[in-house]
Amino acid sequence: MVNRADILVLGLKAGVMGSLIGGLMLGIGLGLVVNGVHAAWVLVLPAAPVGGLVGYWLARRLARQLPDGQF
Repeated sequence: MVNRADILVLGLKAGVMGSLIGGLMLGIGLGLVVNGVHAAWVLVLPAAPVGGLVGYWLARRLARQLPDGQF
């Protein structure tokens, strides 16, 4: 059974991990673009969606802990 503490930890994990992954992709990509490596836009453009997907994956993992009829 999922309780309030699990949902709180999910929010904290999703925020921290999403910010770290998206921020690293954005920072490294923009650093390379400024230095003339225009292929680094491949890192910059999907940075925010990839950061959001981390939260989605964590939420799906938590939802698997629910009994069958509650999701």
